[in-house]
Amino acid sequence: MSSYPQDHKNYLNQHSLSFILNELGEEREHYFNAVSAPIIQTSNFVFKKVDDLGKALEDEMDGYLYSRGLNPTVEILRKKLAALDGAEDCLVFNSGASAIFAGVFANVRSGDHIVSVKAPYTWAQRMFDVILPRFNITTTYIDGTEIENWNDATQQNTTIYYLESPNSWDFALQDLQAVARVAQAKKITTIIDNSYCTPLYQRPIEMGIDLALQTATKYIGGHSDTLGGALSGSREMIKKIFDSEYLNIGSGIQPFNAWLLIRGLRTLPARLERITKTTTEVLKFLKKHPKVENVIFPFDESFPQYELAKRQMRGACGLFTIILKTRSRAEIVNFCESLQHIMMAVSWGGHESLVMPKCTGIKKEEFDPDNREHRYVRMYVGLEEASYLIDDLSQALDKSN
Repeated sequence: MSSYPQDHKNYLNQHSLSFILNELGEEREHYFNAVSAPIIQTSNFVFKKVDDLGKALEDEMDGYLYSRGLNPTVEILRKKLAALDGAEDCLVFNSGASAIFAGVFANVRSGDHIVSVKAPYTWAQRMFDVILPRFNITTTYIDGTEIENWNDATQQNTTIYYLESPNSWDFALQDLQAVARVAQAKKITTIIDNSYCTPLYQRPIEMGIDLALQTATKYIGGHSDTLGGALSGSREMIKKIFDSEYLNIGSGIQPFNAWLLIRGLRTLPARLERITKTTTEVLKFLKKHPKVENVIFPFDESFPQYELAKRQMRGACGLFTIILKTRSRAEIVNFCESLQHIMMAVSWGGHESLVMPKCTGIKKEEFDPDNREHRYVRMYVGLEEASYLIDDLSQALDKSN
């Protein structure tokens, strides 16, 4: 059951972003001409004909049977996200971690090998290190910034290249087109975590990547009030995942959460535009501050992969890392705890600005000021005014002695 665009690669070019966000998949005449999409809060669907029920049982992707699989509210969201990614189809999960798990697990079997960027998202790495070895599936971690590392790490049994570009601490990039060419020549499936950019700022499938995933919890939702994950790819691949991992694990998103994500999509371009503008102003302040050693941001000219970032990303917005000029863990703690309006929490992409110090996950006795990573403070810029955030950062830096 799908009315997804056949010419998916050119869909976003032929139709405005506004059309995708406000009209695609929405058949308002079928629900009382309501402007807002309905929440079809049902577990199952009725049939009048035995043969129709039999057909739905035979292929749950061919009709509405049970909301563990297809649901009308979720379908609206799927169509929009697939179009934004330039993909044939999309599945929406109850979290980004679920999307990662399903995308990987559907493409490995016992004895296989995975090549992954080093230090991927926590729950991706836990899957690689703890869960997959139970099935005799191994993972090699590499510095993904060098294309030869992908070649060198590939084994005869390698079935997946796992990318994360940019990642969420030092924002290391991979050359997506180059990695895709290597993978295609070796018939290896490529999967990328595109959470940092969203499809508005980076479209990996256009560059040859097989599966693009993102945590919809962040920029897609935008309000820090729901969880979700999206996985986009070919219709064949999405059907394969739907029939196995998606249905079997029961990790599909619920209708109300899908509706919240549809709501978030309405304002996604406006939010990214504001966040981008504010981030630029905040970075200007931080780069000049005497207590800041450096900032790490893909679209800053000092970033080592700046040219690659400009080539394959349409933009970079609210997430960056501050390296504080200090030799004391206590100063980092004092800075973070002195912030009055910028909150300390994980995640990003919501309305609120956040910080997260790297030393949170480092034992006090192991803190090493000569290790720059130990002095990282990740910051996310939300929807507040730039002056409001700069004033808060200024007073907290002044107290960090």
